[in-house]
Amino acid sequence: MFVPTIEEHFKDVPLFKNLTHDELAPIVRISNARFYKERMYVFMQDDPLDRVFFIQSGKIKIYKTDVNGKEQIVSILTAGEMFPHAGFFRKGGYPAHAEVIEDTQLIVTPIDQFEEILLQYPELCIKLFKVLGEKIVDLQNRLEEQILHNAYEQIGLLFLRLSHIHGEKESEDKYRLTTSFTHKELANMIGTSRETMSRTITYFKKKGYVEQNACGYYLINYKTLQKHIIR
Repeated sequence: MFVPTIEEHFKDVPLFKNLTHDELAPIVRISNARFYKERMYVFMQDDPLDRVFFIQSGKIKIYKTDVNGKEQIVSILTAGEMFPHAGFFRKGGYPAHAEVIEDTQLIVTPIDQFEEILLQYPELCIKLFKVLGEKIVDLQNRLEEQILHNAYEQIGLLFLRLSHIHGEKESEDKYRLTTSFTHKELANMIGTSRETMSRTITYFKKKGYVEQNACGYYLINYKTLQKHIIR
C-alpha cells in the first residue's frame, strides 16, 4: 500500500495546502511518522500536552470521561485531520483521550517547535484560527441541539451530521457511513442512554429513515430523515 511522505501528506492538509516546499520544510523536519495499532491510546486525558498529530490513515476516537468514568465522545477523526485543536498557545494537559479505532499512521509534531514556526508565518496562524473557528461553530451547534431538541430529535440530527462527516453518497437520497458505530458509541456522542439510542434506531429502521447493511454500516435516507426531524 502506498504511504505518502510527510511532505506529501502535509500538502493535502488544509492548514498547509498553499505552502511552498521551502515553507513546509521546517515543519517536515520537526515531524515524525508513527504507527499505532487498533485500541492503542495516542494520549490520555490530562497527559502533558506537548505534541499535535496529523492522521495519514486510519481513525481516531476523541472522548472525555467524567469523575464516574462515563464516556462522552467528542469526535471521530479520519485521514487528513489534525488533533488536538486546543493544543496551540496553551499549557497543561490533553483535554480528552485519543484512542485508535483502526490501525492508524500518524504524523507527530512537537508543539513548542511548531509554535515557533507558526509565529514566523502569520498566514499559517490565520488558517489555524479559521480551523479552530469551524470547530467552535460545530460545538455551538451541538450544544444548541442538546438544549433545543429532545433525545429523539438529537439522534436524528446526529445521523444527519454523521452523514456529512463519515458518509459516502450512495444515491441522491442515501448516505453510507464509512465507520461502524455501536449503539453505545452513538449514545455517548450526544449524552443519552444506550437504551434510548436502541429504541430510536429501531423506530428509524421501521420508518425507513435508517438501514443497516450486512457489514453493520448504517445507511441514512438523508432527505427523508431530514424532513421528519427538521420541521
